[in-house]
Amino acid sequence: FQHGSYGMAQNLESNDVGIIILGDFESIREGDKVKRTGKIMEVPVGEALIGRVVNPLGQPIDGLGEIVTDKARPVEAMAPGVMQRKSVNEPMQTGLKAIDALVPIGRGQRELVIGDRKTGKTSIAIDTIINQKGQDMICIYVAIGQKDSTVRTQVETLKKYGAMDYTIVVNAGASQPAPLLYIAPYAGTAMGEEFMYNGKHVLIIFDDLSKQAVAYREL
Repeated sequence: FQHGSYGMAQNLESNDVGIIILGDFESIREGDKVKRTGKIMEVPVGEALIGRVVNPLGQPIDGLGEIVTDKARPVEAMAPGVMQRKSVNEPMQTGLKAIDALVPIGRGQRELVIGDRKTGKTSIAIDTIINQKGQDMICIYVAIGQKDSTVRTQVETLKKYGAMDYTIVVNAGASQPAPLLYIAPYAGTAMGEEFMYNGKHVLIIFDDLSKQAVAYREL
């Protein structure tokens, strides 16, 4: 858009294009010029993001300066087929004895953590990240629809235990537009896939996907 905002084409019709606005939309007016970028949406990836807090567009929001990287990956990419995937044969230790003993998680596996409000779901996630220290694991924590103050507290906890040395935090706050909440899990996955395709192990935590579902319904 002519005022610097970006959007992602969602619907392509014969006479119009439906676009979801990513970021500031209050400055957009009827009659504004819109140009296509000629490429699908992508986010910056790579080692430079480790230890940083970014928004779903990969832009730093921690006040530590710009992120310098020449790598980027598309937000929406085709997932590897079943035949391309190895079977789960290596454990992913959470460091929580009850989980590791009763509901063991393997590297390459997805696991749903469900429970009522204030039952410790986020605590399990943060503790698991902290317990990956020295395990050759890159962690990506995607906070969706949380208060900025809550995310700030979690980042401070990760710093306290040295976990930010191997962690990327993607924050799509409750005050941000629905499109950013919608793309947050995809952005976090794209960042993780860069490490995966370079032979590294990655743990991605989405906290939580119910907020992303609400944002999707808004769109």
